[in-house]
Amino acid sequence: MPASDAGATQGPGQPVHELVLTRIFNAPRELVFKVWTDPEHVAQWWGPRGFRTTIHEMDVRPGGLCRYSMRSPDGHDYPFDGHYLEVVKPERLVSEGTIHGVPSQVVWTEVTFAEQEGHAKVTVRQVYSFESAATRGAPIGWNQQLDRLTAYLTKV
Repeated sequence: MPASDAGATQGPGQPVHELVLTRIFNAPRELVFKVWTDPEHVAQWWGPRGFRTTIHEMDVRPGGLCRYSMRSPDGHDYPFDGHYLEVVKPERLVSEGTIHGVPSQVVWTEVTFAEQEGHAKVTVRQVYSFESAATRGAPIGWNQQLDRLTAYLTKV
């Protein structure tokens, strides 16, 4: 798999499924980076519409752990266990982890934060080692999550 940028961290092996989304937020890049990396903020907007997220651990530094679970409106929990590979404030986050507690379901995520005329342009790239209902539904879930972030940013 080619790197997304010169010197950028590459994704894991050959992707089975990949997602790329870009969103521009009416907020400065530094604020968007902060609410993306502060567990108290993340718990307020992370997850699709109707989901609640519990942050168990969020140590935003290379090698730091990130563990959370999202609870669906019907009470089903969706755990994620991962670690940060790269953290460049306020420009870039790269992480890798597993979903649903299944070691073979690896997700590599790169999030870039660019300044664009006073607004934050965020690009999310995820590479999955598997394909499932979760990966096929990821665009819907991510778009709902980014909608929640848009609304949350008006409050902070």
